[in-house]
Amino acid sequence: MPDAPLRATRHHRRRLSPIWIVPLVAVLIGAWMLYDNLSALGPTITLEMKNAEGIEAGKTLIKTRNVEVGRVEDVTLSEDMSHTIITARMKPDTERMLNDEARFWVVKPRIDREGISGLGTVLSGAYIQLLPGNGETAQREFEVLDQPPVAPPDAPGIRVNLVSKVGSSLRAGDPITYQGFTVGRVENTEFDPEEKEMRHRLYIQSPYDVLVTDTTRFWISSGVDVRLDSQGFRVNVESMESLIGGGVTFGVPEDVAMGHPAESEATYQLFSDEESAREGTFDRYLEYVLLVDDTVRGLSRGDSVEYRGVRVGTVEAVPWRFSAPQPDTLNRFAIPVLIRIEPQRFDDAMANFDAEDWRARLERMFEHGLRATLKAGNLLTGALFVDLNFRDDPEPYEALTFEGKTVFPTTSGGFAQIEQKVSNLLDKLNELEVEPILTSLNDTLTTTRATMRKVNDIANSVDTLLNDPATRELPQNLNETLRQTRDTLQGFSPDSQGYRELNDTLSRLESLMRDLQPVVRTLSEKPNALIFDREETRDPLPRAPSQ
Repeated sequence: MPDAPLRATRHHRRRLSPIWIVPLVAVLIGAWMLYDNLSALGPTITLEMKNAEGIEAGKTLIKTRNVEVGRVEDVTLSEDMSHTIITARMKPDTERMLNDEARFWVVKPRIDREGISGLGTVLSGAYIQLLPGNGETAQREFEVLDQPPVAPPDAPGIRVNLVSKVGSSLRAGDPITYQGFTVGRVENTEFDPEEKEMRHRLYIQSPYDVLVTDTTRFWISSGVDVRLDSQGFRVNVESMESLIGGGVTFGVPEDVAMGHPAESEATYQLFSDEESAREGTFDRYLEYVLLVDDTVRGLSRGDSVEYRGVRVGTVEAVPWRFSAPQPDTLNRFAIPVLIRIEPQRFDDAMANFDAEDWRARLERMFEHGLRATLKAGNLLTGALFVDLNFRDDPEPYEALTFEGKTVFPTTSGGFAQIEQKVSNLLDKLNELEVEPILTSLNDTLTTTRATMRKVNDIANSVDTLLNDPATRELPQNLNETLRQTRDTLQGFSPDSQGYRELNDTLSRLESLMRDLQPVVRTLSEKPNALIFDREETRDPLPRAPSQ
């Protein structure tokens, strides 16, 4: 069969209609616009605040150095309604700012110790300030700070930590001073309930960070420190800012080496005052117990232990374990007082002193009469201190222990000794026989009374004599006699006639006496010369001395 002729077949092709080009282009443009919008949007962050005062969704801005970097989109309450949650949209170029070191806080009008800030927000409204961080871990959830941070995380300087007991009044923003000059601020303060202590973070700005060393001591600056104790009356005034709100000050004690520069994030103890900070340098000591028989009123923790006026230790506790059993050798109930002997006070180079050698040295001193006594340091306040000195005739030393600690031998203090002497005097007075003394005293008083009566009689007789009219006339008679005598003596003046006559008479009497001298001499040699003639006598011949 002949082949059938081939027949051509016709296939129909579907072609894309040009009308579909327009929607396809529209989809591509929409996708590009969506991508462009999404790529233009920055990251979304979540902020937590105690309350949203001044924050409005869609209006409140987020700024850095007064440049807008984001905007608040939503403000809601947390599920437990304890705080607010703020959702904000950041700009795309802010990715590098959002890390674990970034800080947020609300800028609004504030009045604090540094002055007035945020007045520009009175008209524009509050905004959220962002302090960019340099951390390596990205973060999208942040807690808004109540106060602006003291310094950026990368600010030059040093940050250290302080640990203190509960009761310190430090707050974020309090000044840190060095000899009255502000060199930093307290960044934050928190309480550790497990350790029951306060933890503070401090920032000290450059170049003052070199002042902080490993031997630096920190203490609370209360503005005005008034102290009246056994050392006397002292007043210490810090800066005006510390006077208003307090703060922290630091330094290296005079008797301690400057030390090496401190490391960042180093931890120090915060002391209550400068004196406590200075005492804190003596970290090695010997503990002893005083068993005091006298009163401890006026003795308190921190009082000094002195040796002849030089401080060698500190009172640690008054009393110490009062109810613990005392040594059996004691026949009285004494009050235990815990003290510390601190050899580091003698020389700061004794940081590694041999404690056992010092204990043996003190034992030898005990045997030679070293004793402790409570003495008055301030008569106005009644404050006491512990005085160590050698006694001339102490009781023999007996080694005792109290609650595992060596007992430091003691003697009665000055007031106790006076009380003992008064008591001994009263005992002696009680032993005296008072009745014979009183009898003798009564007899003496009786005799004295009789004598006084005689004296009164004599006085009455003298009064009677003086009151006699004749006695009263005696002065007048005496005056008359004196006048007559004066008149008589006036007649014998050198120029008077009586005086010349008396002088002539005396001259003649003198001449007569000269004439009578030979007669008197002759009568003296020969009494009968008036009757018989005077015999002539030969002159005596001298003779040789006899052999």
